[in-house]
Amino acid sequence: MELSTAPADAVAVVAARIGDAVGGLPPGDGVGVFGAVYLQVTDAMVRHLTVDGYFASPPDVARLDALFANRFLGALTAAAPPACWRPLLELRRHPGIRPIQFALAGMNSHIEHDLPLSVVETCRSLDCPPQALEADFHRVNDLLASVEDEVREELLTLPPELDVTDPLLHLLGSWSIEAARDAAWASARMLWELRDRPDAYAAAAATLDRTTGMTSRCLLTPLR
Repeated sequence: MELSTAPADAVAVVAARIGDAVGGLPPGDGVGVFGAVYLQVTDAMVRHLTVDGYFASPPDVARLDALFANRFLGALTAAAPPACWRPLLELRRHPGIRPIQFALAGMNSHIEHDLPLSVVETCRSLDCPPQALEADFHRVNDLLASVEDEVREELLTLPPELDVTDPLLHLLGSWSIEAARDAAWASARMLWELRDRPDAYAAAAATLDRTTGMTSRCLLTPLR
């Protein structure tokens, strides 16, 4: 996939596609909640792609970002979506699930499953190993950490009497974007090593899909 526009402009097109997909969803819809978070991340990517020297290879980052977004957008319209996305799609209107849970479940599905597959797809198209993208992959972490802090602050309003043993606090403490991206990078490297063994690659990708879905379902445990 060749980029015919500037990297920031290419990612802005991705942001527009995401906006079209989630715009107009009713308030509280879990897909819409995650979509709003995704747009925050994508807007931050656009800004940082215009900063000279922030990324080692802005065109490669934009390429990865587009392939990454395609997996989320594809899941929304698929007749049989990947297992990792089914919990969010099935429970998106459950009244007992808080917005922060929808946001974290979507981030989990997208990062722990879609991201490693997108890294491998990008590396195949560039004919390079994942290590060639490693610096920029980890450069995104600081950007995402700030967005995660904003998301938690915006979506999480806790009653003052909440006990430290409350299930919501336990759930929120069980997932972090940094740990998810570390796991995604490890998965990408593992899948890359299996790229010439189609059966093994397919089995590993299917297992990753299922286990990611299990975590997302746990994050979407109704708590009220």
